[in-house]
Amino acid sequence: MQAFTAVLRRDLGLSLQGVGEWLNPLAFFLMVIVLFPLGVSPEPSWLTKMAAGVVWVAVVLAVLLSMDSLFRQDFEDGTLEQMLVSPASLLELVLAKVLAHWITGGLALTLLSPLAALMLDLPVRALGVLMLSLLLGTPVLSLLAALAAALTLALRRTGVLLPLISVPLMIPVLVFATSAVQAAEMGLPYSAQLALLGVFLILAVLLLPWAIAGALRLAFAV
Repeated sequence: MQAFTAVLRRDLGLSLQGVGEWLNPLAFFLMVIVLFPLGVSPEPSWLTKMAAGVVWVAVVLAVLLSMDSLFRQDFEDGTLEQMLVSPASLLELVLAKVLAHWITGGLALTLLSPLAALMLDLPVRALGVLMLSLLLGTPVLSLLAALAAALTLALRRTGVLLPLISVPLMIPVLVFATSAVQAAEMGLPYSAQLALLGVFLILAVLLLPWAIAGALRLAFAV
């Protein structure tokens, strides 16, 4: 746990020093929320129907924007190689880096979601469900982003490869999270969708760190 804490504190400190790395996805998220009504329709009734989908699509795009930097800098300066040969568990180090990525990304987007909901005229009764779906879903997005970043780490230019790998895996989270919020808007039960998001989160935490660790080892074996 000492290695986990050290890596978490280090990555959070580096994120705070490089303000642009974590502010850019947040600014992008807000720009999507602001421009959507201007480019499509400012009609409140129409925005209410589309609010859940717009917020979640903006979250997915914001995560995609920051995913390439998750391991890239450590790979290029040799820090990641030192982590691989250290006696600390690689799974702990992977979880620490993903948690730091989620805190500066997914958690920050969750805290911004009430502002986005207000701008898109989302009913107050659905706001809590939106934030809960983000708390359950964004860690899964961060883990999937980490897997895609690890798989493409040895490539000099990832281009559209990162989205091609990660977006299909993120679609189930997007579908069930959006469905939960829309059900809450209409006063329908939404516990099943949230339960599925919880299952996705548990499976992701249990399985994906192993896959990410294996992909990181493979990047140095190439």
